[in-house]
Amino acid sequence: MDKKIVIIPTYNERENIENIIRKVFSLEGEYNILIIDDGSPDGTADIVKRIQEEYPKRLFIIERGKKL
Repeated sequence: MDKKIVIIPTYNERENIENIIRKVFSLEGEYNILIIDDGSPDGTADIVKRIQEEYPKRLFIIERGKKL
């Protein structure tokens, strides 16, 4: 089965992002996740980076400097 990529744009998703990531990884099939964070001041990117340690080859993040 081919791997699929799920792209998730975020801004201030601290309360939700871990549950979203874990839900995608729990689905049947092979998924990679790309988080595109628009400079969330609430620490969303920090949570993603922590989870990235568990999934270094499946979870990726692009941090943008501001909300666009």
